[in-house]
Amino acid sequence: MTSQTARAPVSQHQILLREHVGNIAVLTLNRPDARNSLSEGLIAALTAELRHIHDDASVRAVVIAANGKAFSAGHDMKELTARRSDPDRGRAYFAEVMTACSTMMQAIVHLPKPVVAAVQGIATAAGCQLVASCDLAVASEAAGFATPGVDIGLFCSTPMVALSRNVPRKQAMEMLLTGEPISAATARDVGLVNRVVPAGTERDAAITLAQKVASKSAYTIKVGKTAFYRQAEMSLADAYRYAAEVMTENMMARDAEEGIGAFIEKREPKWQDR
Repeated sequence: MTSQTARAPVSQHQILLREHVGNIAVLTLNRPDARNSLSEGLIAALTAELRHIHDDASVRAVVIAANGKAFSAGHDMKELTARRSDPDRGRAYFAEVMTACSTMMQAIVHLPKPVVAAVQGIATAAGCQLVASCDLAVASEAAGFATPGVDIGLFCSTPMVALSRNVPRKQAMEMLLTGEPISAATARDVGLVNRVVPAGTERDAAITLAQKVASKSAYTIKVGKTAFYRQAEMSLADAYRYAAEVMTENMMARDAEEGIGAFIEKREPKWQDR
């Protein structure tokens, strides 16, 4: 089944669309007129879908895409500014939205399935953060990336967390301090995205990449993704101790026994996802 035939009808009333291409769940940001800015509602919708997918065995990977010219312009500044009239000038609401957005980004990292971003246009501020939070990313040649908060007096502090965990320090600081955009090719060179493809093919390319990962043992992918993010926060010695423990437990899994046996016997493995 191709991604084109699996594509659901677009509704202007749904801010987040969910469809399936085989065992791949495709979540599409659907606020094109607002440049897919991450409103309170869109953040909640993404969080809810990720929660539903977490334990859904029929879904083996996720692609996050977007409709319209922009992938995401970050937080909805009109929505945030509207709360300046609150008695506390919006402080409580701002904290609530930033916390909700951070929770959603972490839900991507903690999802036991790979998440691939399909970036067709500009991804700025929290939109860039969303791309950086995904495990993998495929970008159109027309895509661009920026953390331009500094231009409006609002340093991209939360996007900085994900960006600095993807991009070398000097490149991350240049993006954060200047606010200037980088091209898709530069994003690939500094490690923000994995692949750059011709415009219009990024969605299918992201699904193909997701399918490649989804063909592996779901148990092994879950173990590996969890271990990757945990060890990255450890010292070298602690990381090796932890990884050795993970490898030992992984060796005891049914799929490791099957996969190694299939390799030795020169046959295709039959995964049981355990």
